[in-house]
Amino acid sequence: MPVVTREAAAPLDATFRPRRGRVVPLVVAGVFVLICVAVSVGMGVAGEWTVGDQVALVVFGLLVGGFLARYAAIRATPGPDGLTVRNLMLTRTVGWDEIEAVRFAEGDPWVSLELVDTDVVAVMAVQRVDGDRGRAEARRLLELVRAHRRS
Repeated sequence: MPVVTREAAAPLDATFRPRRGRVVPLVVAGVFVLICVAVSVGMGVAGEWTVGDQVALVVFGLLVGGFLARYAAIRATPGPDGLTVRNLMLTRTVGWDEIEAVRFAEGDPWVSLELVDTDVVAVMAVQRVDGDRGRAEARRLLELVRAHRRS
């Protein structure tokens, strides 16, 4: 496994995005939509389904594809006032002064921010499945939080 150094890593204030958590859902979404369209057309041509059945399957495929595309869009964007975390369903901006700790415990699927008000915010953009890159991104996030605490 290659070692990621600070020189090879992203700039400190770059947006955090997962690697596998972005590519895999997009590929699966595309394949799923294509399969739904193909089955819908095939069943229509075979005379087994009505137009309503075909439309329902295509809509279902598009909904699942949209959900997977949303998963692929997760990210955490640093700004002067804090970190904007876009997870699967919610987007939240956390001020730098609100972050008490950055946690990436062994076995956790992604980084967690412990806030001064005892709340915990998942940062799904930094994922364990990305291996060494994920660990390097967690260290970069910690460095970023520390840098904003000093300023």
